[in-house]
Amino acid sequence: MEEKPEQLSNGTELKRALGAVAVTGASSGIGEAVATALSRAGVTVIGLDRDPPNRPPPGGTSMALDVTDEAEVELTIAAAEARFGPIGGLVNAAGILGKVHPPERLRLTDWQREINVDLTGTYIVSRAVGVRMAQRASGAIVNVASIAGMTSAPTHAYSAAKAGVISLTRSLARAWGRQGVRVNAVSPGFTRTPALDKGVSAGVLNASAMAEATALGRLLDASEIADAVVWLLGPGSRGVTGVNLPVDGGFLAGVTWPAYAAPA
Repeated sequence: MEEKPEQLSNGTELKRALGAVAVTGASSGIGEAVATALSRAGVTVIGLDRDPPNRPPPGGTSMALDVTDEAEVELTIAAAEARFGPIGGLVNAAGILGKVHPPERLRLTDWQREINVDLTGTYIVSRAVGVRMAQRASGAIVNVASIAGMTSAPTHAYSAAKAGVISLTRSLARAWGRQGVRVNAVSPGFTRTPALDKGVSAGVLNASAMAEATALGRLLDASEIADAVVWLLGPGSRGVTGVNLPVDGGFLAGVTWPAYAAPA
């Protein structure tokens, strides 16, 4: 399909502003959607994943990366910049969904794994890339948090990790803001991804209940999260940093309504 002139213009502007963009968790779900959106805009995408896809993003590359391994992260980021030049954008989308257990059944090993991947991994990659951005006085980072980090859910470790990501986003925004680096987060609502579909199939998530709780009355598509991420990376949001943007279909706006009687 032929792109409209304004899309080409926006893509060119985005490419000029960012150069190369690293995306963790790029093999599936939101990370894959972000990598696809950036590739379509002409941005060089470095897709990072523990199990990288066989097909790299068009014009970019795929590299294996365990976000919890500090030494591996440093080596991989250095190798990526040696090949593609300065990384001007980073999207931390790598993550694992939480175990749905009561606290007394949540094993400490599961707690530690979720915290390590979802929170510590975000910090390790942000530090490796963000320090380089700060030295160049330019860059944009978007962390994928979750509405689970803003509300209550029976995913105790995951929710705590995502709340930590939101807090980390604000602190890194202040730490690097004077060096020209912006750091923001998006908090997706219930989004159609392989992980969510797996939860629905397993009976731990209720698709109709999730959709009913939102103002829009539906689940989100991963591409809708990607659109918000691309905006936060680009020059159109150049005055925005330290923000956590819920992209939830109005879940936070609608979740309390069932507690009230229907208006007359």
